[in-house]
Amino acid sequence: MCTFVETPDITVLLDAGISLCPYRFNLPPHPIEFKTIQRLRSVIANAADKATVTTISHYHFDHHTPSYEDWIVNWTDDSKTARQIYQNKTVLIKNPNKNINASQRQRAWMFQKTGGRHAKVVETADGKAFTFGNTKLSFSEAVVHGTEGGMLGWVIMANVGYADETFLFAPDVQGPMSIHTTELILAAKPDLLMLGGPPLYLAGFRVELAQIEQGLRNLTQLVEAVPMVILEHHTLRDEFWDSKLEAVFVKAQKSRHNIMTAAEYVGQENVFLESKRRQLFDDHPLSDEFKQWMKTLAGKKIAKPPI
Repeated sequence: MCTFVETPDITVLLDAGISLCPYRFNLPPHPIEFKTIQRLRSVIANAADKATVTTISHYHFDHHTPSYEDWIVNWTDDSKTARQIYQNKTVLIKNPNKNINASQRQRAWMFQKTGGRHAKVVETADGKAFTFGNTKLSFSEAVVHGTEGGMLGWVIMANVGYADETFLFAPDVQGPMSIHTTELILAAKPDLLMLGGPPLYLAGFRVELAQIEQGLRNLTQLVEAVPMVILEHHTLRDEFWDSKLEAVFVKAQKSRHNIMTAAEYVGQENVFLESKRRQLFDDHPLSDEFKQWMKTLAGKKIAKPPI
């Protein structure tokens, strides 16, 4: 969900991370996925060059960039990837000590010791507002990553307001499945909302079906109230996401509102690689080099894949 926002006063890079699912359908990422993350790492680095502020909503690695070598999930080296993003920036972060689970607390501590050292300033942002000229950058209280009482921790939502425009960035709220999170979003009255929708691909497996249904009901409320919703992340990991959201699309249409993906918002084609991983392996045969490399996946330190 890494997103670049620009106003006349400020340039902000929200959640500067990207990662691949290490296994889906019992398959590692396909070479096409590795080529894509390699390309998008460059796009993020270029966006960071233009940004004066970067944010971290929470400490999952697809929402911030770690400072260690990893060529499977994050496509990072240990010397420059994180430095390119955070160096000389004002970095506004989820509180590393409050409303945070154990794994993210550890990652937050590591970020402050590594990538955060390159920043001009690192400041917690939960519930705070920052003014840059006529632009107001404000953050929600910590809200749940999914359902109330879940194990995935908390995130903070970012609101960028300029003149009479409001953009609300709500990553990993998973629907939102939380009624309280939905109420906070409605209260903000955004003109444009970007959020991680319900994790349809986990329904009945890791997430109870009732929770998914609650997320869909809350999302329906939001598309009825918000003129434009950009739906990203968890929802799009399900190959049949659009048909499963048919009622949501109908509600948006009746309200004369728009719901779309980030790719559609910027006029690009949707490319859903992870949900089509099996098809990628079927349609694009692997080189002998890549097959040999796959045999190293059990190792602790893995070389770059031959792509």
